[in-house]
Amino acid sequence: MKHQQERKSEMKRLLLPIVMMALFLAACGEDIETNMSQEVEDFEFTTQDNEALSLKDLEGDWWIADFIFTNCTTVCNTMTPNMAMLQESLDKEGLDAQLISFTVDPEYDTPEVLKTYGERYGADFSNWSFLTGYDFQTIKEFSVSSFKSLVEQPPEGSDQVMHGTSFFLVNPEGKVIKRYSGVESEEVDNIIQDLKAVH
Repeated sequence: MKHQQERKSEMKRLLLPIVMMALFLAACGEDIETNMSQEVEDFEFTTQDNEALSLKDLEGDWWIADFIFTNCTTVCNTMTPNMAMLQESLDKEGLDAQLISFTVDPEYDTPEVLKTYGERYGADFSNWSFLTGYDFQTIKEFSVSSFKSLVEQPPEGSDQVMHGTSFFLVNPEGKVIKRYSGVESEEVDNIIQDLKAVH
């Protein structure tokens, strides 16, 4: 009998954290499988329209971020069309989310250059912002500390900045909760499904 009681209390002790975690996750309103949990550092950068956009402005919104640059000759040529496809899908599904593309080549990518780049891909700037207005070191550190995504100076004799190819889902509290491949177009559907689940 005593042995049974001990087993019962042991079970309760083991179950409690699981139940608490389940309740905590339910309280967060995240009905999706997450693979990240990272606070986005406070920022205020400049959009393609030469306006300030800060983390505070995005408070209360779901948003998807990526890191690109306009002179990119490789991965960005896939990532940006995929982001454009995502914007189209958001519109079609009536889902409310912001898209944020941070340039990793801020010296070259002025607001004007970013605006022309966005227009080339049919970007609707009402919910897709291209950000600049910082130096290289700032975006390098920001990418690593907020998104766990490396950014490196171009190799010798090249103008191609090395950067990650992920899309990141950020919740309304400013926490990165999920990373997706930005170079696989089928991931657009996964992002849409996740946004449907949390809206």
